[in-house]
Amino acid sequence: MDLDALPPFVRTGLEFIQPALDTAESWLSSPAAWSQFGILIIAYVLALFLTRKLTPRLTQLIAPGGDQETLISQTRLFTLQFIPLLLPLLAFALTGVGEQATRSIFGSGEVIAFGKRVFIFIAARIFVNDILQVPFLKLLGRYILIPIAALYVVGLLDPIGETLETTRIEIGNISFSLMALLRGAVAGSLLFWLGSWSNQQSSEYLEKQEIRPSLRTLLIKAVEFLIFGAAFLLLMNIMGINLSALAILGGAIGVGLGFGLQKIASNFISGVILLLEGQATVGDYVELDGGEQGKIVKMMARAAILETFDGRWVVVPNEDFITTRVINYSDSGSANRYEAPFSVTYETDINLVPTIVEAAVATHPGVLNEPYPPDCELREFGDSGVNFACEFWVNGLDDGDNKFTSDVLFLIWNALKDAGIEMPYPRRVIEIKGKVPIQQS
Repeated sequence: MDLDALPPFVRTGLEFIQPALDTAESWLSSPAAWSQFGILIIAYVLALFLTRKLTPRLTQLIAPGGDQETLISQTRLFTLQFIPLLLPLLAFALTGVGEQATRSIFGSGEVIAFGKRVFIFIAARIFVNDILQVPFLKLLGRYILIPIAALYVVGLLDPIGETLETTRIEIGNISFSLMALLRGAVAGSLLFWLGSWSNQQSSEYLEKQEIRPSLRTLLIKAVEFLIFGAAFLLLMNIMGINLSALAILGGAIGVGLGFGLQKIASNFISGVILLLEGQATVGDYVELDGGEQGKIVKMMARAAILETFDGRWVVVPNEDFITTRVINYSDSGSANRYEAPFSVTYETDINLVPTIVEAAVATHPGVLNEPYPPDCELREFGDSGVNFACEFWVNGLDDGDNKFTSDVLFLIWNALKDAGIEMPYPRRVIEIKGKVPIQQS
């Protein structure tokens, strides 16, 4: 075959494959190689026999009984997942014993070494297909780990690695190899997935602790920053990038913060102050100086999100919580006071009204006796009747699911009706001056 007539990429591929073909031809014609093939078969059959004997016993020994929520039980369940690796690992170990014997007798063990690499490849496939359950890790193993194991089996891993290592990429003052780029992509994906998992676990742990909500949020954000900051620094080290080369970039960021990013920096610092002082946190209902009202549903590095009772989301910069007046209706779980206005006719004995109304309002399950019980007050003598208002305290807000004022007005109406007290309606006295016009029939 005329190799010069083939395309360059085909010739390059044949140059990689040719040594493997030459090696296979030499093995087929060598008695020592045939003996090593026999040892591989014997090692595999013996490993298969031992696996069938050991798997039930190991499963029974490792499997937890009773409560599976303890740390020891979870560890045993985790270990139990690796039982499928028993066959290739036993074959690898037994082949290693056979390799020592072959090298001592024939002075060579290339076939045995190849068989060991095949068992490693089988172990990698089992690990990816049967053991890994996380979709991201399974994807990473399928397209990274298995191809690397395949290249390792055929002996192409080192030549390809050397080629990637010698191929350099330069961006300004930063220079790194193509191998470093690929290594960084794989390590970065793994590190940041691990960072996300660690951040999720730490967040769940902190959520269970009995600490102030604002401090809990600050701790969660601090842990998240530390985890991903450490992951970034470790990734730069893995890629072989000199961190001092990032000094210029850090200086540029500092200049940007000084000029164009002042508001962002101010809002970030305000957010930290909010979390430390606990003036407002997730779950609080607040009213800002500009009139915005809502429940804080999320606090971010730059802003907080208020959800109004009509379903709208209002993004409020953190700085507004520090530099303007803020009314927090639910800080530290404090109660709120409301009042229900009503009127009675002038024919009513108004001395009886406070007792009747206060007793009726006190029957509402949401009305509190502390800090004050219901209090009915006379407000004014109106045009059509005597105006009263009943003040009452409740936990929560009189909006959304809660209808405290409406419920209290119903109680007042029914109590007054039961007592024979009437509500007034507008009355007007009309005075006609002069003669009353007589209608002609």
